[in-house]
Amino acid sequence: MAAFSRLIPAATSAYVLQTLLAMIFVPQQNEKYYDLGGAAGFLSTTYISLYYPALRAKFLDGKPGPLPSIMSFAPRQLLLSAALGIWSMRLGSFLAMRAIKAGGDSRFDEVKKDPRRFTFFWLAQATWVLLVGLPVYMVNSLPPNLHPALGIRDFAAFGLFAGSFLFEVIADRQKTAWRRAKDAKEHNEKFITSGLWSISRHPNYVGEVGIWTGIWALAAGTLQTAHFPLGTVALTAASPLFTWFLVRNVSGVPPLEKAGDKKFAGDKKWEEYKKNVPVFWPWGSKD
Repeated sequence: MAAFSRLIPAATSAYVLQTLLAMIFVPQQNEKYYDLGGAAGFLSTTYISLYYPALRAKFLDGKPGPLPSIMSFAPRQLLLSAALGIWSMRLGSFLAMRAIKAGGDSRFDEVKKDPRRFTFFWLAQATWVLLVGLPVYMVNSLPPNLHPALGIRDFAAFGLFAGSFLFEVIADRQKTAWRRAKDAKEHNEKFITSGLWSISRHPNYVGEVGIWTGIWALAAGTLQTAHFPLGTVALTAASPLFTWFLVRNVSGVPPLEKAGDKKFAGDKKWEEYKKNVPVFWPWGSKD
């Protein structure tokens, strides 16, 4: 289908970039820039999805003239691209700085020693970039003049993104401030229980799911038009659903909970914290 064939350049760019990064960092056994590579993947793939027709005309077809102004794109395209860009730059730089400061990322202590496994992780990151950013890339692939005007539902969706982004940022900053205070011996708490961490044991991940739900909802206004096949909105819901599944059941909550149980085994305060504070959604269960 034409709607999906327009994704080929963006998909190709996602895998090309991560392959190049793997060629650089796998031989070095260097995982410090893995998350930064993910952020770069989102940014470059978004750019390609938005500008590929103009880039092709200029560099492949030899048509003269400058690239189109950023303001020539539809408001929905600009909002979605800006949302993804802001999120990726903020989170990518935050995680990269943390890994560099810590001297590495413990997730890759064993993985990076095996070139094949480490390469697989880089390519898996390309798949993550493509799948999670799919609503944005799909919207960007449609010519600007074919997008419907923004409505109340779209502004509500962007509000969900903005609120969730703020929620995630606050959670991260609260934990960073807590760690600095602990390093300065201003308190002797073993784990954070204040701020947003008093209503969820993993508020940063709650914000992450909300971010991608808002982005998907904003994209839906265009994806439900006749320019896309029936079911495209449901298909792109893979973005927030995969994000939720990943952080809630795979690489986010489970290893952190397991590490906490091991580190604070027998600690009454830890047991009380787990008993009283939901593991994920502030209104959800404790398990």
